[in-house]
Amino acid sequence: MNNRGRVVQVRPMRISAKARGVPLWLWVAVMTLASAILLARSARELRYLVKAVRPRVESPSRAPTLAWTDRFGDGTPDFLRLGDPADQAAFRRWFTSIAEYQAVRPRAEVPAEIVDCASLLRYAYREALKRHDGQWFAATGMGVVAPPGEIRAWHYPETPLGMGLFRVAAAPFTAADATDGAFAQFADARTLVERNAYLVSRDVRSALPGDLLFWRQFGQSSPWHSMIVLEGGEIVYDTGPDHGQPGELRRVRIAELVNHPDARWRPVPGNPNFLGVYRWNILRGSE
Repeated sequence: MNNRGRVVQVRPMRISAKARGVPLWLWVAVMTLASAILLARSARELRYLVKAVRPRVESPSRAPTLAWTDRFGDGTPDFLRLGDPADQAAFRRWFTSIAEYQAVRPRAEVPAEIVDCASLLRYAYREALKRHDGQWFAATGMGVVAPPGEIRAWHYPETPLGMGLFRVAAAPFTAADATDGAFAQFADARTLVERNAYLVSRDVRSALPGDLLFWRQFGQSSPWHSMIVLEGGEIVYDTGPDHGQPGELRRVRIAELVNHPDARWRPVPGNPNFLGVYRWNILRGSE
């Protein structure tokens, strides 16, 4: 077979008149060698053609190795941290959009689980980390004119932690935490600030959309309070129940808080009740 794929025919060699005196055994050896060369060449070309037309089988891609580490020692595994700036931006947009939407929709349509400031944080955080497909929009009743891009690193609850989303144990992360109850679906305001977020600054001007403002109001039955920073210098929060009455969702400007008539609620460094600006651990290292 030649290099164009046609079969090469082996024709018998003619013995010239001058060569008739050559011994028969020598001619047999020459003929045998010539045939072997042609057959070897044909075999090589055949293997080449088979290889050329054989479909290439790609080796299966290896799944990325999870980082079962905790480089900040804050209890959050590194495989949950959103290292891609695009993922960080998508999370911030989803988190703030979901929280803000609850403040503008009729109270009767607000998810029943949102009853105070901590539950607003839990709800918006969890829903921001899910897949936002048609089923999600139908379940949440959300209406978003221009949905943010999707987070690509992972989606809740598709992680080794399963349904456990919030860190509740006070210790750095270890692999055993995936099954020993170190993560849960519920966390109160204190647990959110102490084990799921980190201090950025006590200067509210350092806050970015998606960051959190925390207070500790001493002497109250529920001393820990939180607010979510939105775009445009606004915040959203749930006041929580008061004397048996349900709370309400509010959206106000940070400037109004700075001049709040009750100094305990002013987000300023001189206010000992203001704990500062906090950021979710999954965004840590993105500065």
